[in-house]
Amino acid sequence: MSAYEKYLRNNRLPHILCSGCGHGIIMGAITRAIEKADLDQDRTVVVSGIGCSSRLPGYMDFDTLHTTHGRALGFATGVKFAKPELNVIVIMGDGDALAIGGNHFIHACRRNINITTIILNNNVYGMTSGQFSPMTPQGHFATTAPYGNVDRNFDICELSRAAGATYVARGSAYHAVMLTDLITKAIFNPGFSVVEAISQCPTYYGRKNKQGTAVDMLNAQKENCVTVAASAKITSDQMQGKIIIGELHKSEAPEYTAVYRNIVDSLQAKEMK
Repeated sequence: MSAYEKYLRNNRLPHILCSGCGHGIIMGAITRAIEKADLDQDRTVVVSGIGCSSRLPGYMDFDTLHTTHGRALGFATGVKFAKPELNVIVIMGDGDALAIGGNHFIHACRRNINITTIILNNNVYGMTSGQFSPMTPQGHFATTAPYGNVDRNFDICELSRAAGATYVARGSAYHAVMLTDLITKAIFNPGFSVVEAISQCPTYYGRKNKQGTAVDMLNAQKENCVTVAASAKITSDQMQGKIIIGELHKSEAPEYTAVYRNIVDSLQAKEMK
């Protein structure tokens, strides 16, 4: 058995993801990060909502919750409150996290609850036939935007930072080694962590926007992603169309369940006097 095979439910494989989907690469990065962080497999919970990305916990051998659309962070918050000692990892898609789940997301950031959140961003609703999502770039095409999307898309990492997340990073399926390192750092952060993982969807997003094969889309990630250090050395004109990857924000703030526990302990101490 390989070092990572123990984290997979082999009786659930092979997976149902489309050929060329980046989600399998990202699942590999998540399991490698869990291995690097040396998390106890029996004390780690992986939670997801609904969507292509939310299928991943079904293949991962932990205590897992496959919950309702957009509500993964609500369920994960309940788990963390009930058992603060558990390691809680949430896997969501861009639509799952930022459309129906948007309100849950910003308040989880604001509370700074100790949950590691990985948002697989493929710019589209892949499972339900390629509708545009909050991450579909303006002017790009989807089954529900046949003449081009008129909405501006979110910047996941800027939104996370503004809402109060204490660790924010971005990686890609192409940069899988870096992505593993970023997820590992997110796991160790004692607060709410967000890692945006850029993924390719050749079946719907790529085909609708004439981006070629999965290999072409991975090569586009290679060409268009720029590290934080490299971005500081080039001009704003050179950064047009580029995506910054790496650790984007780290700060400290009180962790929500610890603050809540302190209040409970304080009240119980007063009652005992």
